Amino acid sequence: MKRLFGTDGIRGTAGVFPLDEPTIGRVGEALARILLGRSKRPRVLIGRDTRESGAWIEESLARSVLDAGGEPVAAGVIPTAAVAYITASSGFDAGIMISASHNPFNDNGIKIFSRDGFKLADREEARIEAAVIEGETEPFPPDPAAGGGVRSRAGGLRVEEGVADSYRDHVIAVAGGVRLAGMTVVLDCANGASYRTAPEVFRALGARVHAISDTPDGTNINSGCGSLSPEALCREVLERQADLGFAFDGDADRCILSDERGAVCDGDFVLWRSALALRAEGRLPGDTVVGTVMSNLWLERALSGKGIRLLRAPVGDKYVLEEMVRSGARLGGEQSGHVIFMDHATTGDGIITAVMMAAIVRRASVRLSEWRSQVRPCPQVLMNVRVGSRPDLGSHPVIGPAAESVRRQLGVAGRLLLRYSGTEPLVRVMIEGEDPEVVARLARGLAGVIESEIGER
Repeated sequence: MKRLFGTDGIRGTAGVFPLDEPTIGRVGEALARILLGRSKRPRVLIGRDTRESGAWIEESLARSVLDAGGEPVAAGVIPTAAVAYITASSGFDAGIMISASHNPFNDNGIKIFSRDGFKLADREEARIEAAVIEGETEPFPPDPAAGGGVRSRAGGLRVEEGVADSYRDHVIAVAGGVRLAGMTVVLDCANGASYRTAPEVFRALGARVHAISDTPDGTNINSGCGSLSPEALCREVLERQADLGFAFDGDADRCILSDERGAVCDGDFVLWRSALALRAEGRLPGDTVVGTVMSNLWLERALSGKGIRLLRAPVGDKYVLEEMVRSGARLGGEQSGHVIFMDHATTGDGIITAVMMAAIVRRASVRLSEWRSQVRPCPQVLMNVRVGSRPDLGSHPVIGPAAESVRRQLGVAGRLLLRYSGTEPLVRVMIEGEDPEVVARLARGLAGVIESEIGER
């Protein structure tokens, strides 16, 4: 079982294990030494979001990569998907994104991409963990003159100006020549990594852009804004009488939409409309879309009604991507707004999602609300229970039978998903069905059983 890496890299409170400086140094060194087996002096691209801790984490990673014989290149503040794209397109041996995505500013994280722009496979993460935790790699001693930083024996960090320009141009090209002249869009940048790139892209496509939450100060990332708090976006869309609104998260790998009436459209909606548009263009191989175990039943039924099958992967766009590669699908994503358009990206990309949806709407000459009115989601309740231990839930003598009882009561008209969070000490209880009162009652009951048995004390 992995101890550092969760479903989306390493994540935690900045300055506290596993994001304390010695551990971060070990991670950078372990990665560089793995890469040395493939390249004489591996080049590692390092990007970050706008959190105040990003700069010192960047410095720690860079110094450790240098000391291990690599060449770190700093890209500054750029989206996660930009790191993936530039790593693959510009000949880097690996890419690192420093971000905790949608988490508060005091958290941070490390996401690592291989030279082809894909997130590291589990076996590669396990190799890094072994080096870091089992002591195969020793940390370099602190340098008091560097304020406690890791000692560098190989020179300074190289900052490459304009490194994100190729990514911006790539995203603009995704529109396929569609111009957005006359379209008004609101962009909620979550005070995060999209605050420059997203407005630049939409203005280049001809749209009238109103950007909000685009003044990061290191502590306001995701604070009452962005994809987890789309209310501000919806209000701004109504006030500006905009055609569309897009809310990103801190590292811009998620995108949630608002139609012109201020109604939220989530990742399931994006998959539905994108699948239909791509199939009409002959770009949906096997008439297959990959969602997750969290994708609402309405999406599965809506796609099935059009002859499109939905495959379900575990939560995490990394696992969505693995299923896409296995099945040959070119479209996949999560309800949360992580969507992967494989023809254009190797990871979830919120800005590409926004451009694709804007282009789809423009080509169809419709109001987004026309499509939104056709959506009838099954009632779904998600509850999080903080836990103090992580036993197997299915075989637990009390929780296991309680979960089976819920499944019997739901029958074929509903679903229960019970899983541990990959990033927090939580059990996630998701129940959906046809009767909202029944769904809510069953979710409360099962969450109560879990809290009683293994809840945090």
